[in-house]
Amino acid sequence: MCRHVILLDMITHYFRTLKDSELKVLDKSRSGVWTHVVDPTDEEIEELVGELHLDEAILEDAKDFFEVPRMERSGGATYFFTRYPFVQEQEDTDTAPLLIVMGESYVLTISLKDVPQFEDLLSGKVVVHTTQKAKLFIQIMTAITTAFERKLVSLRRSVYKDRTKLRSIGSLEIEKFVNYEHELHDMIAAIIPTNVWLQQVIKGNHMQLYDEDVELVEDLMIDNDQLVESARAVMKTIQNVRNATEAILTNRLNGTIKTLTVLTIILTIPTIVASLYGMNVTLPFSTNPMAFGLVLVFIAALLLFVVLLFKRYEWL
Repeated sequence: MCRHVILLDMITHYFRTLKDSELKVLDKSRSGVWTHVVDPTDEEIEELVGELHLDEAILEDAKDFFEVPRMERSGGATYFFTRYPFVQEQEDTDTAPLLIVMGESYVLTISLKDVPQFEDLLSGKVVVHTTQKAKLFIQIMTAITTAFERKLVSLRRSVYKDRTKLRSIGSLEIEKFVNYEHELHDMIAAIIPTNVWLQQVIKGNHMQLYDEDVELVEDLMIDNDQLVESARAVMKTIQNVRNATEAILTNRLNGTIKTLTVLTIILTIPTIVASLYGMNVTLPFSTNPMAFGLVLVFIAALLLFVVLLFKRYEWL
């Protein structure tokens, strides 16, 4: 079992051949090494550029948190930008950029945040041989795809769970659905362009791929395509829930307005009658000792008539 973990804010060199029993951490780079950098400083970027003869402008792009997945070729190295899922402090899942540089004798990865998907690779749970560059590249991409699959399963369960509370849905649930949709959009935006350059990897000469490696990349692309379709299906469910919620809330609002309108009309009737009999003028039955009772009976009869009328037309 490897004792090493990802070290933050520094350049770490990992190395393992087919003969080695564990992943080693080296003090300096050498042929067949996997170099990983988290949140590089300007000095570390300059060090990598000078040591590995890399394109400084492309490495600077890796420091942009909103960098989109793409592939570039410069000098003797190929630069693969992708995005991986990570959990924020609010327990929402976002994606962060990851740059994978495939050189002639090394693999370099640069990220702005710690990459949870590397834990199994570095702990020995998943055996990696850094001297097999193509297989290491595929293992990294597979780990990212697997992380997206797990996140999608979690999102699907959360959406279906909240969907059952449709009639009691409130502002908190609506906010959750908005966050779910954002996470799914972010996931799709990361996977689709990544699949585009994976297709170019198979067709081009960006790295040496054996038949087995090509099959693994093709399987990875199929998994990504299925992920996108599944994510879109979950998004469609969210949209349906949102439309249903809007219809339910609109119906509730209409019902509330109707009820308040009916109550206003009903309460207006005794108010008008009472106002009329409160005038200091001669009124019918004003001298009758039973006038107050007669007025109450008249108001009650009028209210009963109005209520029955509203019920007949289903306004109540």
